Order: sequence, then C-alpha cells, then structure tokens
Amino acid sequence: MAGAPRTASDEFAERQHHLGQRVQQVLHKHPWASPLAILALSVAVFSVLSPQFAAPGNLSLVVQQSAVIAAVSAGQVLVLLSGGIDLSVGFLMVFTTLVVGNLSANLGVPDILALLAGGLAGATLGALNGTLVAVFKLNPFIVTLGTLSIFGALVTLVSRGVVIDGGKFGALINWTATSWRIGTFTITAGMVVVAVLYIILAYALLQTAWGRHVFAVGNDPEAARLVAIRVTRVKLSVYISAGVIMAVAGWVLIGRTGGVSPQVALTVNLDSITAVVIGGTSLLGGRGSIIGAIIGSVLVTVFRNGLFLVGVDALFQNLAVGVLIIVAVGLDQWIRKARA
Repeated sequence: MAGAPRTASDEFAERQHHLGQRVQQVLHKHPWASPLAILALSVAVFSVLSPQFAAPGNLSLVVQQSAVIAAVSAGQVLVLLSGGIDLSVGFLMVFTTLVVGNLSANLGVPDILALLAGGLAGATLGALNGTLVAVFKLNPFIVTLGTLSIFGALVTLVSRGVVIDGGKFGALINWTATSWRIGTFTITAGMVVVAVLYIILAYALLQTAWGRHVFAVGNDPEAARLVAIRVTRVKLSVYISAGVIMAVAGWVLIGRTGGVSPQVALTVNLDSITAVVIGGTSLLGGRGSIIGAIIGSVLVTVFRNGLFLVGVDALFQNLAVGVLIIVAVGLDQWIRKARA
C-alpha cells in the first residue's frame, strides 16, 4: 500500500534536519567557526549595551588581558587533545613566577637563569602530573584536582603572602611589559610572546609526528598503541610541555601585573578550560583547534570585560562563564555525532 502523501510540514521538517546536519558537519570540520560567530555577536551586543566597550582603548585592553588566558590555554589545549585535563595550571603558573621572582629579586640570580629556572620548575611539576596520569594510569581529573591543592600549598609556603615588586627585577624579566602604540591600539611584548608560542605549538601539532601522535592518543589510546605509538611517553611529554608553557605564561603574567603575587590569576583555571572548550577542543580528546583556543580566550575576556562595563556583579560574571562552559560541552557532544 502506498505511503501517506507528504505534507508541507513533513518537507519543512526534512529540510530543517538536513540543514542541522550540514551545520553539524561544518562545525565538526571547522571547530573554530562557532566561537568566532559567538565572539562577533558578543562584541556587537556589548557595543550596544555600553558604548565604552567599543572604544579602541578598551578593545586594546581586552586583547592585552586575554594574553595570559591564551598562554595558559595553549598548555590546556595540549592536555585536552591528549585525552586528559589539568586543573592545576593556575597555581602551577603562579609557582613558576615565584621561582623567577625570588631568584631574581632576593638572590640576585641573572634574569636569563631565573627564567630558565622557572621553566625547569614548570617542567618538573608538569612531569609530576604526567607521571601520575601516564605511568600510574590515574584519572587526570582526580590527579590534577589533588595537585591543584598541592601546588596551591607550595605557592603559600614559598610566597608567605608577600608580593614582589617588578621594580626589583632586571630588564629581561620585565620585558613582557614593554608596549608599543599603533595608532590608538597598544601592543605589548607579552602579546608577541603568546603569538610566537601559538605559532610554535601549531607547527608542532600540525606538522610533526609528535603532534599527530598527540591527536591519535587523545582520539583512541588503544588504537594508537596498536600502531606502535608510545602512549605513555606521549602523555608524559604533553604534561611536561604544558608545565613549560605555564612558565611562559608566568613570564607574560609578570609583565601584565608588574610583579609577582600569590593572589593573582585566581580564575585562570576556569577561564582556560572555558576558552579551550568554547574554542572547539573536545573534553573527550582527539579533536581541537589552536585557532579556536585563541578565539575562546578573547571571548572569555570579552564576556568578563563587557559584563563589568554594563555593571554586572563579579559573582554573575562567573555565573556567565559557567553557563558558557555548559553550552560549549553540549555543543561539543552534538558536533561529535556528525557523520564522517
């Protein structure tokens, strides 16, 4: 028996279904597309709600503020691509600044050696995370939740609550605070450092065997092991690399804040995860976008800056960021269902 005739509503529903599939496929292929659209919409909305938001000086400030989040997100995206997560990045970064600051200001160590020591400290703490996750096969969420408390305690013990003024540092440590004016826009050396960091990271992930191994391990570690990829070594290298990147982020932070303080960057853990997930990197690993991490970092900063300018309380700013995370995770789950 012939089927019932198709109605206009049936045809409309089918067109909507096909449209949804096409959008799903585009976002699966280009994970940076959705955060870019959200960023453009956010800028437009906040420009209407607060004319001060669109002022060149404020937009310059937004980009400068996003530099630290972007630097931390560079390490976070590496970890997430490998199928892990790092909740300790904020305190890890602050600890490296304390190493640099104390060596330079209190012990008179030359700037270059102090910065290298900060990098070594970051690599060491990153190796601790990596060893627990990769070698002992512990859950990365639980591991880094634990090291979040450990690194926080280290920050308290080393700093004793004392702030180190940037005036005690040499020129190299303070170099990330250097700025140049291009019309009404200000570029800082810290922004340049972050840009170079992303170029190096993009090359490593997209043009080297190591980068392909990171994606493979995050996508399916068992399959990666079957094709002779050393999964444990790759995961360990990712956490060590993330630790070194946190030291670079700490250098940028010193330039941004004009010193070293144990009380800075208190929301950077949440902001970095938000930026990376919004930028198209999957919490399940194996899929992500370096460009998206940058866009996500700017988007998080735009939200905080825009909400502040329209008079929204800091509590509700955090609420808004939390909503962003939930939306991003839901979008990620939907995109991953796209058919190849």
